[in-house]
Amino acid sequence: MIDIKQLRDQPDLVRASQRARGEDDSVVDAILAADERRRSAIAGFESVRAEQKSSGKGLGPIMGKIKAAQTSGEDTSALQAEADELKAKGAALAAEVKRLDAAQGEAQAELDRLLRTVGNVIEPGVPTGGEDDYVVLDEVGAARDFAAEGFEPRDHLELAEGLGALDMERGAKVSGSRFYFLTGIGAQLELALLNMAVAQATAAGFTLMITPALVSRDVMAGAGFIDSHEEEVYHLPADDLFLTGTSEVALAGYHSGEIIDLADGPRRYAGWSTCFRREAGSYGKDTRGIIRVHQFNKLEMFVYCDPADAAAEHERLLAWEREMLAKVELPYRVIDTAAGDLGGPAARKLDCEAWVPTQGRYRELTSTSNCTTYQARRLGTRFKDGDGRTQVAATLNGTLATTRWLVAILENHQQPDGSVRVPEALRPFLGKDVLTPLR
Repeated sequence: MIDIKQLRDQPDLVRASQRARGEDDSVVDAILAADERRRSAIAGFESVRAEQKSSGKGLGPIMGKIKAAQTSGEDTSALQAEADELKAKGAALAAEVKRLDAAQGEAQAELDRLLRTVGNVIEPGVPTGGEDDYVVLDEVGAARDFAAEGFEPRDHLELAEGLGALDMERGAKVSGSRFYFLTGIGAQLELALLNMAVAQATAAGFTLMITPALVSRDVMAGAGFIDSHEEEVYHLPADDLFLTGTSEVALAGYHSGEIIDLADGPRRYAGWSTCFRREAGSYGKDTRGIIRVHQFNKLEMFVYCDPADAAAEHERLLAWEREMLAKVELPYRVIDTAAGDLGGPAARKLDCEAWVPTQGRYRELTSTSNCTTYQARRLGTRFKDGDGRTQVAATLNGTLATTRWLVAILENHQQPDGSVRVPEALRPFLGKDVLTPLR
């Protein structure tokens, strides 16, 4: 959720962010109007509530006078009339307080609803446009010239099947399309990759976490994953729980409602999880192999920090991703994702895309997002700044390894006989130098 104070103080900045995302900027005016209604309702409620309290204080002395007059045998009719008038006024004020309290709640709910429709305010320099309007920041390594080497490269599915590493047919038989079994060396390769990522993360000071795969609606919404894309996630209606598409969701909720200690710097977690995505709207896309599937494993970096440190932390996350890509010896590029292709929580997102030889293009392997205070504001995660004031924390995330990496590793390191050379840094975790085809 964006900061309402920022929207009040810099409405044009939020409007520009909405336009860059390809979203309706008129919501800013709707939010400002809803905020004014809320503030007016609060002022009205507080004014009438104060009047109600004052009126209630006046009734006590009159009732005391009535009691004294009755004891002395004096006429109490005038006093009784005054008391009745105050009681009637009190009842009317109580009814008005109740009405204004309800109006205040309705105004707050409408403001919250509108605020949740606005994506995070993008960082300066984020490209405007949609999926194809990214900016390439860097290219690392060169694609192999298979023609010069004298053979036609196999795609990852053909290679994996030849190695006895992947069974798509039985995955579909058991669970439907876009499911699979990693078998034999395929399962070992994925575990080796993830364990190498774990070793790097823990050496860098990350706390390793194995996270829940199911989270509550509050956490899923707080992380910003069901505002407008609920159809893309798996939902268990009987329990109102959601299967997460990344451990980012569970880790975003880990410190919800807490004031965390950031005196020693950012809190960094590395979450290992099985991830689930419905891939709604992807019919016909990437139907071969494991580029786009419903279930996969991932190690995700997640950070809580002072918002003042978020931009620098974002660069650190990217550097750790690049370190992993160097270890598996893949040619890749870094792109600055355009505003229209950002998720709602992200103010900026940097992707690393590896070259996939048989597709003749780069495909995303890692993504790191600076979510500034967007998620933590929703989830109530705060910290004490250097002056002892309570502030909203910033959150960031970044991929360190995932199942899709197998695609690029197999294709880029294949040999003419269908074997695959294991990158040197991965060999201690796998115990093999070469993956050889089944005979």
